[in-house]
Amino acid sequence: MRTLNAEPLRLEDYEVHPERGFLPAEDPLPYLEDPYYAPWEQIAGELPKLLVAGKVRAVIEAMPRLSVERLRTERERRRAMMLLSYFGHAYVWGGERPAERIPANLAVPWYEVSQLLGRPPVLSYASYALDNWRRLDPNAPIELGNIVLLQNFLAGLDEEWFILVHVDIEAKAARAIRQIPTALVAAEQGDKATLTSALEEVAAALETMYAVLARMPEACDPYIYYRRVRPYIHGWKNNPALPNGVVYEGVEAYGGQPQQFRGETGAQSAIIPTLDGLLGIQHADDPLKTYLMEMRLYMPPAHRRFLEAVEARSQVRPMVLSSSSAALRDAYNACIEGIYRFRALHLEYAAQYIYKQQAKDPKNPRRVGTGGTPFMRYLKKHRDESIAHKV
Repeated sequence: MRTLNAEPLRLEDYEVHPERGFLPAEDPLPYLEDPYYAPWEQIAGELPKLLVAGKVRAVIEAMPRLSVERLRTERERRRAMMLLSYFGHAYVWGGERPAERIPANLAVPWYEVSQLLGRPPVLSYASYALDNWRRLDPNAPIELGNIVLLQNFLAGLDEEWFILVHVDIEAKAARAIRQIPTALVAAEQGDKATLTSALEEVAAALETMYAVLARMPEACDPYIYYRRVRPYIHGWKNNPALPNGVVYEGVEAYGGQPQQFRGETGAQSAIIPTLDGLLGIQHADDPLKTYLMEMRLYMPPAHRRFLEAVEARSQVRPMVLSSSSAALRDAYNACIEGIYRFRALHLEYAAQYIYKQQAKDPKNPRRVGTGGTPFMRYLKKHRDESIAHKV
């Protein structure tokens, strides 16, 4: 059903930036300036050393319990969330056996800042990638070669590169994301020329995103990734090493009961789900779809609302199906192929970087994804459902 003169979505209403997409409008805060938070910053700087020395749990247990009330700005809250998430995962996974309890001096502020940001107290993609970078040259682009991480677990080239590839992809995706308001209105108004032009831009953005993803093997080795990067990003839901989850000591809302949260995964990025919504790519009702819907709870709430608004409103696919325009159909199909290629390469990496590795540590299973899923089956299905929408 076409709507005439519909108001376009305003990106700024959803914390989406025309030049940065889902990356924050301001570069992430490099440190908390308030001296009150110096104990957190000190541990953050030492985290790789503490993990190597096997001292991380003792140091976190001795850390002062700080209030989050002195975090004044959104950037401060996001940095605090990032730091506490790294501490939490270092604490849980930084020993011979996973920790089943997180001490109150970490658990309480982590929970409190997570509530301010509308996300669970676990390391999610927003903290791992979106809020975890700085530019070497503040006047140069957000891209590989000019970005470095603010926080690491063990540090090293492979960990740095793995995350920075995701940050660069987010920056490249902005070219597609900023076309969405135009594409939605064009589809509603039956404006084939404008919709064709917008979809051509989306397809071009997907090509640049693919080119960045294709650079992953340049500096992230599968063996190193599996043994040095991946162990710390697991969560505690559907994880065989922590079947009951983790207790957040001192958090009244949880009443001393273990909590189960998914680990960090690229499925928590809003890019591809939003483009699925724009293009009308549907996923069959099954456990995979349930999981994908659950992943939205780990996104910044404004990004989740944007994704839902695009899904609810998009008339792009019906317009393409009802149109006789070859140019429109070609532009749409180029977008579908772009998403298919991106997902296919991701699947290839999942096999190479995880599935084909030799699992020796029960804390790092190779058949279960960091999000707690049978990822190979899910990713194949995801890929195949994408290309099935080609017109």
